Amino acid sequence: MSSEKKLLKLLGIFFVPVLVLAIVFTFFHQSNAQVNEQVSTIEASFLRQHNLNAINTDRQNSIDKVMKIISRYNRKMDDSSSYAIANEIYIMSQKYPNLNVDFIAATITHESAQTWSPTVTSKVGAMGLMQVMPATGAFLAVEEGVSWTSATRVLYNPILNIRLGCRYLNELVGLYEKDGGLAAYNGGPKRAEMWIASNRNNKILWKETQKYVPAVLKLYEQYRSEGAM
Repeated sequence: MSSEKKLLKLLGIFFVPVLVLAIVFTFFHQSNAQVNEQVSTIEASFLRQHNLNAINTDRQNSIDKVMKIISRYNRKMDDSSSYAIANEIYIMSQKYPNLNVDFIAATITHESAQTWSPTVTSKVGAMGLMQVMPATGAFLAVEEGVSWTSATRVLYNPILNIRLGCRYLNELVGLYEKDGGLAAYNGGPKRAEMWIASNRNNKILWKETQKYVPAVLKLYEQYRSEGAM
């Protein structure tokens, strides 16, 4: 056998195992990559499910809490209406960064004179759960994309009333913080600005507003302390 053939044979002996090892290494490398990808996908799926479960739990706890608050003040409201209102309050708490379920519920409790009646009306003409004035409601309806058919149809609709009221309250709290936002909601933004500029001298506020702000904040702290009930 020539030296060239011996060399080729020798190379063949070593080349085949090396080739096999390379193939095996590539296979396992690809398999590990696929396994890692599958594990990452499963982990991401579990994380999404966990987050969804947490969100659903928070939502249901919030709805249950508001429904129990409603039942304290309005025993005649049916469960379907109570659930719809509580659900809308939760939605608004997620939509608006300056609001939460307890703050909205406290505002409604006081604004509705502790009735939680969708058709409650004040002496000055403020209407519905969040006591929205018709002129303010018509303006907010344009911003919210709500068809303004009439004040009674819109503002006595608890879902629309909450939607419009929360939009306005969120803007005010964003400008003046919680106490200033409540002062503006009850007594008007100009009066709230004067109050804040005076280092919160209560003499600046209307007499009604002087009582209104601490009353709502007291309810707010009460509801917060009650947890999920």
